[in-house]
Parts: sequence; structure tokens; C-alpha cells
Amino acid sequence: MKILITGGAGFIGSAIAKSLIERGDTAVLIDNFNDYYDPQLKRDRIKKFLKGYEKPARRGGGFTLCEGDIRDRTFLKEVFEKEKPDKVIHLAAMAGVLASLDNPALYVDVNVMGTTNMLDFAAEHKVKNFVYASSSSVYGSNEKVPFSEKDSVDAPISVYAATKKADELIAHVYSHIHKLPTTGLRFFTVYGPWGRPDMGVFKFIENIVTGKTVEIYNFGKMRRNFTYIDDIVSGTITVLDADLPCDVMNIGGDRDEELLDYIAAVEKHSGRQAQKKMMPMQPGDVPRTVADISKLRKLGWEPTTRIEEGVKYFVEWYKEYYKVA
Repeated sequence: MKILITGGAGFIGSAIAKSLIERGDTAVLIDNFNDYYDPQLKRDRIKKFLKGYEKPARRGGGFTLCEGDIRDRTFLKEVFEKEKPDKVIHLAAMAGVLASLDNPALYVDVNVMGTTNMLDFAAEHKVKNFVYASSSSVYGSNEKVPFSEKDSVDAPISVYAATKKADELIAHVYSHIHKLPTTGLRFFTVYGPWGRPDMGVFKFIENIVTGKTVEIYNFGKMRRNFTYIDDIVSGTITVLDADLPCDVMNIGGDRDEELLDYIAAVEKHSGRQAQKKMMPMQPGDVPRTVADISKLRKLGWEPTTRIEEGVKYFVEWYKEYYKVA
């Protein structure tokens, strides 16, 4: 198949592209290389991580990079008409809970209008499946754990979360009116090699390895379903292949882990002691995100990578990529 992946130079997008290409699919990557974090890392994912797969995106492997913005309908029209994708994985978005509080209009413009544009063209070109990124942040300050897709998500506590909830609602409309198969994936704390530098799981490694102070919020009383990138890739492709009529589901690890346990694993594999600074909770953040993954499990998917193993790979990559002795 030919798969169109928005955010294709991103952490998750590039990893999914690599896996799809390796199994014989063709990837068409869309990315605008914005400066939310270092664009060079995104370009290095294309040049280094996907090295050897560069060729025109004809059917039967390889990828093509289309540099542009999902808010640009003229650009999207040209891509869809030229490439004629069979399916879409829509990951492009403005990320980050805290940053969304500072620039809400940008987040709504990219995450809601950009997603609506993608749904529009996907419905017009009758793609067979539209899988898109939602977020565990839609659960807000929900105190019931684990978080289930049946839970109410009508009280977001960040603009970012609100845009992701809006995406789920708009996708439902397109499935209902246009019979476009859509599935939203609520990602839970994704980490691993080639990760996003703005995420805490990346910053912990960066600061511990380089001897900087590690800020730990809520005074360390934080729990997460840490999800290794390989498990995110396999779960997303499982949903891509399932062609569900319309759904939303959690994708996360199967263990409720202490944040301090993640930090301890970084200390172990980096050989450095963390210089900890305990901090109060940040606005828009939540103390615990725990996923009920039973719905995705019914499709035959299981997360397999524990943080002890995943952090080891992440630290090794960080030292190699940033040339840390």
C-alpha cells in the first residue's frame, strides 16, 4: 500500500515510516520542519534514521518527502492528487501541554483546522483508513484509573488537550457522514531513540548525562504508562491494518510506573547520579496517566518493552547522537 504520513519527520512518524517501508509498503511523508524543537533532529531522522530508503514513493517500498504545511489546502490538494494514498496516518500537530497555554490560537489553527483539512481530502479521495494522533491528555484530571475510552473527556485542562478532543469529534462526523474509516489513538508517554527534546523523558536523560539539574514536578509523586517507541509503532500499524469504521483507543504500556523509577533507570544506564530539584505541579499537567489498553489488545497487540530495556536503548542513542563520552 501507499501510506501518507503527516508529521513524517517526527519522532513517531519517522519510526512508523521505517517499519512500513521494511514490510514493503510505500510512505509519503509530509512535514513542515517547524522550530518547536530543533529542526535539525527532524532532518537527521530523514537523513540518518531513514537512510537507504530514499527513492520516489512508487508502490513497493521507499519514501518521498513532501515539505509543506497541513494548513495549506493548495499544498495538500497537490499531494493527494499526485500520490493517491491508500491510507493516511495523521500525526502532524503542535505538541506540548504548557506551550498550548501560551499560544492557544496557533494550536487551534494547526491541530483542529489542519486535521479538518486532512479529513476533507481523505474523504474526497476515498482513502481506506484514516488513523490519527489523539492524546492521553484528553482525560484531564480524571481521578479514575486506569483511563478507559468509556470515561468522560469533557473537561480538558489544557488547550492542547481540547484540540485533541475536538479532532476526535470532527473525525466522528467524517466517519458518520462520509463513511471514512477513522481511528484516534490516545498516546501515553512515548519515549525512545530519536525522541522529542521537549518531552520530560528526553530532558531527564539530557540533564542527567550532562550533569544538569533535573526538575521533578509534583515533588516526584507522578506515575505514567511509559510506552517505548517500538510498541507505539506496532500498535499504530495494527490499527492501520484493521480498517475500523470509527473508533478511539488508548495505546500505552501495560504497567503503571513511578516517574522516579524511570529516572533511576536513566541513572543506571548513564552511570550518572541525577541532581534532583523537587518542584510543585505545573499548570495543565496531571499526576497520573494510566491506560486501559484492553480495546487495542483485542486486535492482537501487546506492548513488549519494559522501561529498563527501553531506557537503555534511549541512553545509548542519546550518547551516540550527541557525541557524549
